[in-house]
Amino acid sequence: MNSRDEEDGNGGIAGSDWNLDRIVAELRASRAGSQAGGKREKAAPLPSKEAVARIIDGLFAALFPTHFVLPDLTDEGIDYFVGHTLDAALRSLVNQVRLELQFASRPPDQSSRDQARDAIRITREFAACLPKVRAVLENDILAAYQGDPAAKSVEEVRVCYPGIWAITHHRLAHQLYLLGVPLLARIISELAHSATGIDIHPGAKIGASFFIDHGTGVVIGETAIIGQRVRLYQAVTLGAKSFPVGEDGTLIKGIARHPIVEDDVVIYAGATILGRVTIGRGSTIGGNVWLTRSVPPGSNITQAQVRSEEFDEGAGI
Repeated sequence: MNSRDEEDGNGGIAGSDWNLDRIVAELRASRAGSQAGGKREKAAPLPSKEAVARIIDGLFAALFPTHFVLPDLTDEGIDYFVGHTLDAALRSLVNQVRLELQFASRPPDQSSRDQARDAIRITREFAACLPKVRAVLENDILAAYQGDPAAKSVEEVRVCYPGIWAITHHRLAHQLYLLGVPLLARIISELAHSATGIDIHPGAKIGASFFIDHGTGVVIGETAIIGQRVRLYQAVTLGAKSFPVGEDGTLIKGIARHPIVEDDVVIYAGATILGRVTIGRGSTIGGNVWLTRSVPPGSNITQAQVRSEEFDEGAGI
């Protein structure tokens, strides 16, 4: 790693001295400090975001083969395609589940053989949930179609709507969260977040016929509970207030801290609802409302006051 700065004749620099020995040593020291902070003697491999994305593609294909993969599939060939695609996705999922179990070492000192056994068990239980997940998703798609006058067909909703994309990821991620692999679940949620701007924590419990219209900027926290036939618009936040701190100064985690939204609630764009409050059944929450208290069933909450001003020749803008 010994070189000199030299012009390469093309405007660049060939053989530059990057001082790599020092940088590599400092990076090594930084890694060692990070591992010590995480109380890990040896770095463990993490699940692969790229591999998880391929698994999700396979699961989408198995759930909706004619819409997301091969529109010319025949009735004779579709079951073969679904079985083959699903088998490949689940085999890959076993490996990713095993990586998370190794990383988390749950339970401590679990043998590699036991981790492999648990990875297969978790994946098998996840696979058994897929028919139920698909049935719930059909209700979500129908709710979007019936709730949006701009939707021309159920197929348009299924293929185009970011809210459907996000809730499909969530319903798959939530099953993995319940089965004890939260890191894999979070990776799946963040794939949807990156693609749609809709951030749903995999721990959130969401009932059937859920519809997010437009979607961008929606945030749903880990302990949120949402009932059936709920509709959210863009930029709605179901978040937490400030966290309590323990005697040692660290945040107290694992407590219920996000809203409960009961059945048949509509929350319009930009509304922010914080804390473990309950939005009663059948309520409507208006746009840009800031709400930190519970409201009874049938409530209609809007902004307290609308301000109207006139500007002469653009003054004040």
